[in-house]
Amino acid sequence: MDKFDSHRRKWLTLGGAALGVALLPGQAFASLSTSRPRVLTLNNLNTGENLKTEFFNGKSYDRDELARLNHFFRDYRANKSKSIDPHLFDQLFRLQSLLDSRKPIQLISGYRSLGTNNSLRSHTRGVAKHSYHTLGQAMDFHIEGISLSNIRKAALSLRAGGVGYYPSSNFVHIDTGPVRNW
Repeated sequence: MDKFDSHRRKWLTLGGAALGVALLPGQAFASLSTSRPRVLTLNNLNTGENLKTEFFNGKSYDRDELARLNHFFRDYRANKSKSIDPHLFDQLFRLQSLLDSRKPIQLISGYRSLGTNNSLRSHTRGVAKHSYHTLGQAMDFHIEGISLSNIRKAALSLRAGGVGYYPSSNFVHIDTGPVRNW
């Protein structure tokens, strides 16, 4: 009888695991089982620049494309660049997939030098003294044709870092810091 019960438990466990995998959303299952290229299409609202980049080829990050993204995300006021955390681009790619959007991401703010951040803090409410923007780990953006509230919901569902919601300024903030929201 014990032998029968242990076999039964094994089959029930395997069946439960199979059912759990079958219930995963198709997109989540595909992302777990395959690596694919990650492409972003962006528009920098402050400089007028456009960029389409495959920053991850399915196996590794492309250093040249990351350098292009670093320049694109630069502090345009001080004309300074910094290495942007590639996980920020991963978050953005996942957001675009969740939202099923092919429209360019409208970058409002990427990297900010300490000088720019301090200047903004002196005359703009809500600019953090120790902003993740100054570390190359944050961005403010929106996507044309997608409501900010939907962008916010998708970003929160990722649980990948900070999410700030600024409907009166028409942007969502994401960063690669601890999971939190405001």
